[in-house]
Formats: sequence, C-alpha cells, structure tokens
Amino acid sequence: MKLVLLQDVKSLGKKGEMVNASDGYARNFLIPKGLAKEVNNQVMNEFKNAENSKKYKTEQDILAANAAKEKLDGKTILIKAKAGQGSKLFGSITSKEVSAEIKNKLGLDIDKRKISMSDIKSVGTFKAEIKLYTGISAALQIEVEAL
Repeated sequence: MKLVLLQDVKSLGKKGEMVNASDGYARNFLIPKGLAKEVNNQVMNEFKNAENSKKYKTEQDILAANAAKEKLDGKTILIKAKAGQGSKLFGSITSKEVSAEIKNKLGLDIDKRKISMSDIKSVGTFKAEIKLYTGISAALQIEVEAL
C-alpha cells in the first residue's frame, strides 16, 4: 500500500516521504495512529505541491547565498580594539563581533555560528571563512587595529 508519512517512522522513512508498506501494517498501525495517509488524488497533489515548494525554497536559498558570497568574497573588515604592549589585545575578537561588523558595514545579517576563524588575540590581519550554504562559502579578511 502506498502511503505518505505524516511523521518520521523508524525503519520506514521520514516525514513527507512516499513509501510502500504492507496492508496490515498500514491499516492497523500507521493510519489509525495518524502517522501516515493513504495515497489518493488529493494526497498526491499535496505531496507534489510540497515537493515543488521545497525545491523552490532551496533554489531561493542558493541564490541568496551566492549573492551574499559576491558581497563578502575578498572584502576586508576593520575592527578596532584596545591593545596593550606587544600588540596583544585585552580579550579577543569573537565571531559575534565580526558578525556585527559585517552587518554594520555590508548590510548582511550573518549568523555568528557560520563564521569560522582562529582565535584573534593580537593586532594584525586574519582570515575567516563564512559558510553561507552547503558547498557555498566566502573568504573574508579581518584586520585588527589598536585603539
């Protein structure tokens, strides 16, 4: 029997997938518990619309990530911080500060968890990688100056 899963079912599939299950398992367990719907014309249309919607959303996310990459790639962000002797900073520059600086300078709202960089504890130029989407990332230079 063909079914569309309404929730994740262990050893059968994930929510929104179309699967084949035995008649008894479907009629006695999956359908009464509200875990699946039997496939008919209406359910098939809903399934196709959901698939098209997912595909469209993915395409839009990829376009947005590519646009953000164009804005970020090769750019240099200047951050000023208090430093002591020997160009050592009081504290360190975090990805949260880099994210705020990107928002101020370039107008892009980048989540701090998507920024991967080494610890910045001194004055100088450092590299950061920003993961925008699966397989799409941008390289960024971070220049730290003493106040």
